[in-house]
Amino acid sequence: MKKIPSYNELIEKSIKDHWDMDALTDYKGQTLQYHDVARKIEKVHILFENSGVQKGDKIALCGRNSSQWTVAFIATITYGAIAVPILHEFTADQIHNIVNHSDAKLLFAGDHVCGSIDPQQMPHLEGIIRNSDYSLLVSRTDKLTYAREHLNELYGRKFPKYFRKEHVSYYHEQSPDELALINYTSGTTGFSKGVMIPYRALWSNYDFACSVMGNELPPGSSIISILPMAHMYGMAFEFSYEFISGCHVFYLNRVPSPAIIAQAFAEVKPRIIIAVPLIIEKIIRKKVFPKVQTPRMRLLLGIPVIEQKVRETICQEVKKAFGGNFFEIIVGGAAFNQEVEQFLHRINFPYTVGYGATECAPIICYADWREFVPGSCGKAAKHMEVKIDSPDPENIPGEILTRGLNTMLGYYKNDEATKETIDKDGWYHTGDLGTMDEDGNVFINGRSKNMLLSANGQNIYPEEIEDKLNSMTLVVESIVVQRDSKLVALVHPDLDEAKSLGFNRDDLMGVMEQNRNGLNQMLPAYEKISEIEIYDEEFAKTPKKSIKRYLYK
Repeated sequence: MKKIPSYNELIEKSIKDHWDMDALTDYKGQTLQYHDVARKIEKVHILFENSGVQKGDKIALCGRNSSQWTVAFIATITYGAIAVPILHEFTADQIHNIVNHSDAKLLFAGDHVCGSIDPQQMPHLEGIIRNSDYSLLVSRTDKLTYAREHLNELYGRKFPKYFRKEHVSYYHEQSPDELALINYTSGTTGFSKGVMIPYRALWSNYDFACSVMGNELPPGSSIISILPMAHMYGMAFEFSYEFISGCHVFYLNRVPSPAIIAQAFAEVKPRIIIAVPLIIEKIIRKKVFPKVQTPRMRLLLGIPVIEQKVRETICQEVKKAFGGNFFEIIVGGAAFNQEVEQFLHRINFPYTVGYGATECAPIICYADWREFVPGSCGKAAKHMEVKIDSPDPENIPGEILTRGLNTMLGYYKNDEATKETIDKDGWYHTGDLGTMDEDGNVFINGRSKNMLLSANGQNIYPEEIEDKLNSMTLVVESIVVQRDSKLVALVHPDLDEAKSLGFNRDDLMGVMEQNRNGLNQMLPAYEKISEIEIYDEEFAKTPKKSIKRYLYK
């Protein structure tokens, strides 16, 4: 294995190099400079040391993105403990299950998490610490109670004058394969899979980011953290790379609705935007399409002499919707809607679509926006190999396989699942289906577990049908399911727009029937939709905004 630098040493160096610069800001709240972060880390280290936490112990963290969550995370890994980030959207039962399954010794919990969990369901925890002020919600050892009650005294005793950058000295991992964190893909009992992320994967994702963004994000650049920090996508590309590079990270610690996100973009003017498709699509549909899909704009776009100028003007307007200061928007986590993607490509908007998995911490494929091929998810990222398990990878979809420095060690306490997922040659089997063109661009067809089989044996990829349907009149989102060999589309419509148009239920059903007929004209016979059912509520989603399909089968 190639020589891999210490990830914790990079964190240590960044704190020293950017000592008096802004580091972490809770949007509309407090700002911590790098030296503030260092002092708080030191206090957490003292708390760990005096409460009996050993290197290699598991420390769970569950709460909304915040500067305090980040400090607790950095303190955990730089102490030599193993972090267990838990998505705050999980139910109390799921949180209990992950804490127990991971053998966590302590839990850092956000305020709303503290109000929902039951400490009795996590009998092996030694304590629960509030993220907001590091006070003790639960302490089951005298050492932890003493350490917290005397924390300021212990800190003052260790640093009797004042804390300086030369005092910053962190644990450096012993090998690239050392376990850094365990990230759970699910919280449900029986399905929990704790992905064991080694330090080499954290460094490799950071090194990849340096290679594609290094010149664009100088120290002091502002970015907004929208994605959950407990998800590897947000962890790697909205915190890890930026913090080590000396950037200023803003946390949206409220529910990041499109309105709040748009306001934050306008105020913070982030240098790069990392997002899932749903966020970008909602902003485009609500703030951009109403302005550019007018009869006048369509007329101007049809005049060859000024068409290019009009597209440039539209592009500048779209950039303003995202703060106007970014060099690229990177979309990942799910498939992009084709209508939105084609629109952005036509106006030469600086976006790209990446591809990853928790098991790769997370990056697998990427391409710079100038080289990006629409409809693809880029090429194999730095330090990674990708291949398609198909006799004809360009034309016949097969499972996407990958291997490299980003690949996990395996699933925690689940050797059987590890052997099913990583083969003897080190290839990680993603479970996604795709093709690859002669230039190495990867095109995803869908999840192999979502694939449906028609009565005559044809493979049906519901995501491809849904993408077309989602671009039709009054459709917000949809799921295609199979019932008695027939395909049925479940649709959540834009009820606000329907109401503004004066549509009743029958009118809405009439629109959906028109959509169904129009959709079926674009599909082969075995993919045609037999009926559309309307769902008044949004479909339940995972934290990365993928629909929980299993609930609707």
